[in-house]
Amino acid sequence: MLKYGRVLLKLSGEALSGERGYGVDAAQLHAIAEEIKEVRDLGAQVAVVIGGGNIFRGLQGTDYKIERATADYMGMLATVINGLALQAALEEHGVDTRVLTAIEMHEVAEPYIRRRAIRHLEKGRVVLFVAGTGNPYFTTDTAASLRAMEINAEVILKATKVDGIYSGDPMKAAAAERFEDLSYSDVLQRGLKVMDATAISLCMDNNLPIIVFNLQVRGNVRRVLQGESIGTIVQGGSNAR
Repeated sequence: MLKYGRVLLKLSGEALSGERGYGVDAAQLHAIAEEIKEVRDLGAQVAVVIGGGNIFRGLQGTDYKIERATADYMGMLATVINGLALQAALEEHGVDTRVLTAIEMHEVAEPYIRRRAIRHLEKGRVVLFVAGTGNPYFTTDTAASLRAMEINAEVILKATKVDGIYSGDPMKAAAAERFEDLSYSDVLQRGLKVMDATAISLCMDNNLPIIVFNLQVRGNVRRVLQGESIGTIVQGGSNAR
């Protein structure tokens, strides 16, 4: 039994790079595909927004003296590369997949159309949203919040390398406190690095919960969808503890 029927999975580009830290690692790519296939086979409707930081991040543009808007478009194109790679891995595992892009490129992917995306999900296809929102100055976190609301997702699953949200970086501060649940206001007021403020505000305005969990533990996507207490949930109210 699944607690959530339609979900949006937010993946960072770095999630595809594995230990390499750059580009796409084949083993990591197929591990993620297997996680998605497992929940799709259980009946979940799965959409994915993927970042491009493993190839190029818009904010890197200043290092190359590239203006921000141009750099952001470069970052959006990086997400297309990642989306095509994940599509190939999913289809290798027998999962029908569609890539929908916010920047039209007809030879590569379908243009993003809300009703088309919902129809693909209803037919059991995994939908990969790429090219962010199609606009510079917006992160893929914001794209995830926007697309999740547009397709009427029940929850955003924010995949990370740690098992939830902490008061500090658990890799650097052993005393960092892990939270089981937080309100949107808690996240904004404490400046916790979950998603950017625009993305959190969009979720708060539409009461869309966010679950932050560790993608590197095999089976965690399934556990989250089945309602197990995995990671940290961000939702309405002030519940920090």
